[in-house]
Amino acid sequence: MSEDASAAPGPRLPYRAADVQAGGALDALAVERTFGNGDLVRVFDALGIAGPFRRLSPWELEDPRGRHLVHAGGYAALPFGEGPPALVAAARTYLETFATPAFAQQAASEARAALAANLVALLAHEAPRHTDDRVLFSNSGAEAIEIALKLLRASKPDAPWILTFDGGYHGKTMGALSITPTEEYQAAFRPLLPGIRSLPYGDLDAVERELLVLGADQVAGIVVEPVQGEGGVVTPPEGFLPGLRSLGERYGVAIVADEIQTGLGRTGHWFASVAGGLDPDVVTLAKPLSGGLVPIGATIARPEMMEAMLPGFSSRRHSSTFAGNALAMHVGLAALETLVDGRYDLRAREAGARGRARLDALAERRPGLLREVRSSGMLFALVLHDPVAPGLLGNRPALARLLASGLGVRSLHRQGVHAIVSLAASGVVRLTPALDMPDELQATLWDRVDAFGAAFPQAWRLAASAGPARLARLASIATRGGPHEGRPAPPSQM
Repeated sequence: MSEDASAAPGPRLPYRAADVQAGGALDALAVERTFGNGDLVRVFDALGIAGPFRRLSPWELEDPRGRHLVHAGGYAALPFGEGPPALVAAARTYLETFATPAFAQQAASEARAALAANLVALLAHEAPRHTDDRVLFSNSGAEAIEIALKLLRASKPDAPWILTFDGGYHGKTMGALSITPTEEYQAAFRPLLPGIRSLPYGDLDAVERELLVLGADQVAGIVVEPVQGEGGVVTPPEGFLPGLRSLGERYGVAIVADEIQTGLGRTGHWFASVAGGLDPDVVTLAKPLSGGLVPIGATIARPEMMEAMLPGFSSRRHSSTFAGNALAMHVGLAALETLVDGRYDLRAREAGARGRARLDALAERRPGLLREVRSSGMLFALVLHDPVAPGLLGNRPALARLLASGLGVRSLHRQGVHAIVSLAASGVVRLTPALDMPDELQATLWDRVDAFGAAFPQAWRLAASAGPARLARLASIATRGGPHEGRPAPPSQM
C-alpha cells in the first residue's frame, strides 16, 4: 500500500454503538423512514404508535409522549416480557466466560445437545411415541417451517402435494409463504412453491376429499396450526385435530404441527396439538423458546423422517451458519427450564380463563364495538366492527377491515395498552401478554381494555377519534402497491 493510500481517510460511520446504547443519538423515526422499511414506519407513525418505546419493566413500556403502556404485544415471543432478568443472566454468564465456541458447526456442542434432548423429553412426556425424535435448530419460526417442508419432501420424494389451511400463517420466507394463503403476502412473489393446496380450516371432509382426489400417495404431508394465531386466534371445531390424526394414519400422510405461537405453554398446554388430540410427526417451535432475547427456532421430527432427509454424508444437505449457536442455546435452555419448572402451562390456563371472562363481559356490554372475542390460554383476540363503512371507501370492504385493525391498536394504545394486529386476519386486534405478568398488572391490563370499550362504545368512534386527515393518510398508505380486493388467488400452484 502506498503512503498516500494509507494516509487517506477511511469511511465514516454516522452513528456509534456506544452513543446509540446511551440513547438520544438519532431521530429513530426519521432514520428508519429513510433507510429501513419506510412505508411500514409511516403506517405506525400515522397511527401514533411508532415509538421508539422505553422499557420500564419486563411488562411495561413508555412511549415518546410519556404514556404508560401495559405490554401485551410481542407476537407471543415474550413469555417473560422484555429483558427477563433470569435469561439476561444466562446470556451474560455465557458471554463472560465464552468457555465454548460460539459456532460449533463442525463439532458437538453441550448446549445444543442439551436443548435438543430437553425438547424431545418434553414432547415425549406429552406424547410417548416421540422418545427418539430428533431436533434441528434454526434462527426463526419461518426457518423451522422451511425445515419441516424439506422433511416432508425428502420423506416422500414422489409425492408433489402439500396440504395447508385457509387463514393459516407460517412465515414469509419463500417456502413458508407458499403455505401461507394470504393474497396480500403472496401476490408479489409468485411463482411460489408448486404443489400447495389450501383447504377450509376445520373441515375434515375437505381434507379427505383432497386426499382421494389427489391420491394419498401423491400427498407429502399436511401442515396445520392447532390454533390459528395470526388468523385471529381461531380454534378448530371439536374433533378436527383427532380426525386429522386418523386421516394421516389411515392414508399414510405425515402431519406437521406449527406450534410456533401455540407451543410451550401459551395456550395452557405444552403442545396445543397434542392436547387437542393430534399426535404430529413434526413439530415446529420458536417464539417462547427465545425468551424474547435471541433468534431461535426448532423443528422436532420422527427419526425416520430426519434420516430420510439427512442420511450419511448427505447429512450436509441442510445447514445454517447461526443455527444452534451457543448463545441462543444457553438462553433457550434457560427459557425452557423456566417455563417447565414454573409450570407456565398452568399459569397460562388460569390467567387465560380470567382474561377471557373479562373479554366476554366487555363484548356483552359493547356490541357496537366488538363482533366477538376469542382466546386460547393467553392468546386473546378482539374482533372489531368496521369503523368506516366500505361504501365510504369506494366499496372496499378489505380496506375497511384493515382500518379496523390499525385504529383498534391505536385506540388501545391511547388507553395505555400495547396491542398487536393479526397478520392473516384484518379487523382483529390481539393481546399476547407475558405469561409471568403479575396478577395486579394483568388486572390493570383488563381495566384499560374496559376503558377502551367505554371510550369507543361504537366502532365508528374509532374513526371519529382519528380524524379525517389521519384517516386519509392511512388510506393513502394502505392502497400503495399491494392488492386488497379483486385479485383472487389461483386455485393451485402447480
